[in-house]
Amino acid sequence: MENQMNETQVVMHTSMGDIQLKLYNETPKHRDNFIQLVKDGTYNGLLFHRVIKDFMIQGGDVTSKDAPMNKSLGAGDLGYTVPAEFNYPKYFHKKGALCAARTGDEVNPERASSASQFYIVTGKKYSDAELNQMEKQLENRLKQSIFARLQAENKPKIMEYYRSGNKEELAILRDTLIGKTELEAEKRKDEAKLPKEIREIYKTEGGVPFLDNQYTVYGEVVKGIEVVDAIQQVKTNRQDRPTENVVITSVELLG
Repeated sequence: MENQMNETQVVMHTSMGDIQLKLYNETPKHRDNFIQLVKDGTYNGLLFHRVIKDFMIQGGDVTSKDAPMNKSLGAGDLGYTVPAEFNYPKYFHKKGALCAARTGDEVNPERASSASQFYIVTGKKYSDAELNQMEKQLENRLKQSIFARLQAENKPKIMEYYRSGNKEELAILRDTLIGKTELEAEKRKDEAKLPKEIREIYKTEGGVPFLDNQYTVYGEVVKGIEVVDAIQQVKTNRQDRPTENVVITSVELLG
């Protein structure tokens, strides 16, 4: 209870209303970075530049202030990243979650967060059938990550067989790694299952479950979710940018 009482809260004033957020103490790097950006006035005048209904609203591109409508947005940042701070299953992509945007895994395998760009989850409500299908996808993703790690660990041997043209040994090694992947995935199968409580929230409140453990969740909306809902309803162009600017006029710390 004391930890919750001491959580930092901020108010994001936007052209469509106020959104009050709390920042989690369990993500201290993201919390402190966000607080510093608020103090610096970094967010003042920036846009919600990417809005996708039933998914999320995204802001924090530092090049979006006063940006003409034909300007491509989404790449603006501050030149540094914040290390990932995953706290799943305690914090997950439920509706109203405040999360850090980032570049893709192919250039960012550590899943480090953007310094300034964030998104607030709107998401949708999921059926049991959809969540069951998602668990199968999570299982496949787990197997892919295990196999990729085993490949990396055995890269010298794999390259040796490639160079020597030893296809037989290469096939044996591949089958061995597949077998090890299946064994490890079976031991870790609970990682691909949605906990009962989380599953219920995704069914009744909604969210974006397929982003869990992919992007850092570091806060949530405590007041003004109706403003978030209103923003997700605005008309957007082909780049998902609102056709009429939704501006973050200022952000202030509470208390």
